Amino acid sequence: MHQVFCSPARYVQGRDATLNLGLEMVKLGIGGKSLILASPSAIKFLTAGWQESFSKAEIDYSVEPFSGECSRNEIARVVKIAVDIKAEVIIGAGGGKVLDAARAVACELQLPVVNCPTAASSDAPCSALSVVYSEKGEFETYLFYKRNPDLVLVDTAVVAKAPPRLLSSGMGDALATWFEAKTVIDARKANQVGGATTISAQALAKLCYETLIADGRAALTAAEHGTVTAALERIVEANTLLSGLGFESGGLAIAHSVHNGLTAVPETHSFMHGEKVAFGLIVQLIAEGKPQSVIDEVLDFSHSVNLPISLPEVGLKHPSVDVALQIAERAVAEGETAHNEPFVVTAPMIADAILAADAIGRRHISKSSEHKLVSVR
Repeated sequence: MHQVFCSPARYVQGRDATLNLGLEMVKLGIGGKSLILASPSAIKFLTAGWQESFSKAEIDYSVEPFSGECSRNEIARVVKIAVDIKAEVIIGAGGGKVLDAARAVACELQLPVVNCPTAASSDAPCSALSVVYSEKGEFETYLFYKRNPDLVLVDTAVVAKAPPRLLSSGMGDALATWFEAKTVIDARKANQVGGATTISAQALAKLCYETLIADGRAALTAAEHGTVTAALERIVEANTLLSGLGFESGGLAIAHSVHNGLTAVPETHSFMHGEKVAFGLIVQLIAEGKPQSVIDEVLDFSHSVNLPISLPEVGLKHPSVDVALQIAERAVAEGETAHNEPFVVTAPMIADAILAADAIGRRHISKSSEHKLVSVR
């Protein structure tokens, strides 16, 4: 198995980066009629920037509101619109699902794709895959593409205006990057692009984790006040670029499979991808038998940046063995990344790890509450 590393052709990040979007596209030789698939927040915060940027670059464009779900129906709907207006470039602007849908449309039409995330809420922007859900929000499948986005542009002034929960969710997604990549490396399994992991991907995945631990709390504080700071810039890069390159060229394991399992339970649908991945990581660490010191560091960090560490925090207030088994069975379905572990993974094993993770998480929350009470006294 050969080593394989992939990445977007160009990554741009910084305050008011949207004003350079058109010129960045021109530098890459991307032009012509552009279709922007945009979330409501993107339309709200980026419309003026698009007008100025595309006017300077002399790029014609149209904006199409995103329906809210990266489903097969939504992808087909936008493909038809792109064909009707003779689009030559697809631009996704918004959260992870918007970007996933934009990549799917671009692939279907064999067009260049530009991703402009308005929040650092997942590692989706840099990847060559999309996660497709049903209209009800249940995970259906991954779509894999021949190439990564041509351009990823992150305007941190816009990211700072997004709800802080989105940044926390991105940290949850990024938190699993190093642990999942390390599992894939140790198991000598293929990464998400079908190759062995390079030392570059391994280093980026590890740097992602180290950056989260060092700057996560400070970045969240900045986001809570709508400010762009050095810590916020570093966490945006960790959530978007480091995690994106780390997960794709490093690999995925149990954490993301548990996320997929959780989507099968309706009570979890209002919770974000990264939030469910964060809980899935605790499940993975328990299933792998990691030292308690490692689990405690992850619990401490997660709790400090408002990530869920128990089942009630992802909507399951009264979890039962049957529900845990339902989640686990979906998590170990054929083709799931849970099977990238260096041991045989079964549904009963994952169900037990889910319930154990919930118990450990609840205990940690209880201890934290007791410590706060003692501190106040």
